[in-house]
Parts: sequence; structure tokens; C-alpha cells
Amino acid sequence: MPDATVHSELPTDTDTTGAPRAVALPTRGLLRLEGPDSLSFLQGITSNDVTQVSESLAVWSAFLTPQGKFLHEFFVAQAPDGAIWLDCEAERREHLKKRLAIYKLRAKAEVALDDELAVYALLGERALGLLDLPALEGYARPLGDGVAFAEPRLAQLGARAILPRATAEATLRQAGFALGAFEEFDRLRLGLGVPDGSRDLEPEKATLMESGFDELHGISWDKGCFLGQELTARMKYRGLAKKRLVPVQIDGPTPEPGTEVRRGGKVAGTLRSATAGVGLALLKLDALDAGGEAPFEAGAARLTPRKPDWAGF
Repeated sequence: MPDATVHSELPTDTDTTGAPRAVALPTRGLLRLEGPDSLSFLQGITSNDVTQVSESLAVWSAFLTPQGKFLHEFFVAQAPDGAIWLDCEAERREHLKKRLAIYKLRAKAEVALDDELAVYALLGERALGLLDLPALEGYARPLGDGVAFAEPRLAQLGARAILPRATAEATLRQAGFALGAFEEFDRLRLGLGVPDGSRDLEPEKATLMESGFDELHGISWDKGCFLGQELTARMKYRGLAKKRLVPVQIDGPTPEPGTEVRRGGKVAGTLRSATAGVGLALLKLDALDAGGEAPFEAGAARLTPRKPDWAGF
């Protein structure tokens, strides 16, 4: 792609080299699965190979419509007592729970909301060292009465922790973490081009291949069938994706999510989540490939797309 259109780096104000920070993620919530068929039941309907989940490994996965469109994304981790935790969108937990119940059938697995747990992002170059975690995607270990795991998607995002809400801060401080602000994590993941649930992927419309799930380790191609696999595989092997979710630098007032992005008078895509100076936009690939000097614009702001180092498009 021409350098005038897509740049390779997106500067952020987030310091990943300083003191390790623990950032509470209020947008995330927990479902708890109990029963001997919990993982085998999930295996047949979600995009990743969840049979590998254990006390030492967590994965990131998605749940799609039968037509291959996005419904939910979540992290799958094993609780200290052997149950399975799904770290998912807090506001859409009930919807996910109901959808899972439709496909549970006779599986010996019970799905319940768990309001006693909280999710934290653990940032900083020394975060994994404090947790005694190797720099391997998804590697997990116990932390207090919960679990911590290296980010399954991208190493630059550090680690995540699922902990009892009542003791989480004390556990994290004891482990050597200072508390950080949500905006710190949000700006980091936006600059890296990593989506956050329905803030960036429109339910029943977005697809995994246009949203980076393949490169971010959210799909297993050798696990066998899963719900929505046919469209997902067709888009991968036939190169059918026409759009791509990419980070954008925002110069001007931050537009509202859903604002139309235009280039040269033509619709080029849609802005998704954003904070001051940085956001994610779902842009047409032909608009990104067009070259020339025409800017990308959303409302009164000018956008500069940035191709993440990890992206394969």
C-alpha cells in the first residue's frame, strides 16, 4: 500500500516501559461454566481450539452466527477450582449466556453469571516477570485466588488477570503492580489495532477476517468445524475480505463511534471506538490502496490509517 495512505506506526502516549500497572476493565464481565462437558461443548461452536485450555493456558475465541457473522468474543481460562471462566463483554453477558444455552443441548455443562470476579489488564515490560509468566501467548498461572495469563492476542498488551473483586487490588499491589486508568489500556490497544468486542465489531455484521482475528490468534484452522466456519474459511482462502479494521490517528475533534469515514468524496468506511487522538476504523481496502493525497475524513477530523506490524493484509 502506498506510504501516502497507510503508515506503519501509530504513536501513543502510553508508557509500556515504566512501572507495571494494573488497569481494571469495567467493560468486561465473567461467565462461569461448570461440568465435564464444558470445553467439549464450547469446542463445537467457537472459533478457537478451547480443548487446549488448562491451568497453564488461556485462549481468545469468538462465537458467530451460523452465517459466519460476529456475535461475541471472549477469553477462555480455567479457574483454580477447575471451572471454566469466560472473560466477555459485561453489558452483553446475558445475551451470550442465552445463546450458549441454545447450543448446549444435552451437554453436561451449566452456564452462570459470576458477579464476584473482576478483569484487569496488566501493563508494562516487567509485568510478565512479576507474574512469573513466559512471553508466550496465553500462558497462564494462578494469581491469588484467581488466574493471570499472558495476552493471547498480542505480546505488547502485556497480561490479563481474573480475580475475586473484593481482594483484587490487594493481590495486584502485593504482586508489585500500581493501579492505572482504563484510558491507558484503551489507548494502547487502539494504537495497536486490537478490537474490543461490539465497540469495534458490529454484531451480526462484522466478520473475523476483516477484524484481525486470524493474526491475533483467535481462530484455529485445524480444530474441525465450528459455528460460522464455512464463511470464515472462504474469506481466508479466497481472499474475499473487502474491508479491514485498522488503527487511525485522529487530527481534530474525536468523532462519535459510527461516524462515516469519507475519502475524496466517497464513503470509505466507518469509525468504531476512539479516544483522544486515536481510534479504530473499518475501512474499505480499495480506499486504503488508492494512493494519492486525498485525506480520510470523519466529521470535522482528519484520519491517518496505520497498518499494524502484526497485520497480514
